[in-house]
Amino acid sequence: MGTSNYSDEFKRDAVYQITVRGYPVREVSRRLGVSTHSLYKWMKLFGDPAPKKSGVDHEAENRRLKRELARVTEERDILKKATVYFARGSQ
Repeated sequence: MGTSNYSDEFKRDAVYQITVRGYPVREVSRRLGVSTHSLYKWMKLFGDPAPKKSGVDHEAENRRLKRELARVTEERDILKKATVYFARGSQ
């Protein structure tokens, strides 16, 4: 079984997608072609060494929730349009 050598920049970017942008580890793993085990290891290496004691960064959480809401709203709208399109064929 071969091993791939990824640059530190690539690893940091993968960790950033998980920790800051809020993507699930499985999704990043699938998208980048990297095992989830490697991603968790990289998170230990390149993640925030001292997590904030004050709790949640409200601005970052707010940005993440707005992005998620926009994505879910777009998915919902696409499904609504698809339902109208496919319903026409059954008449």
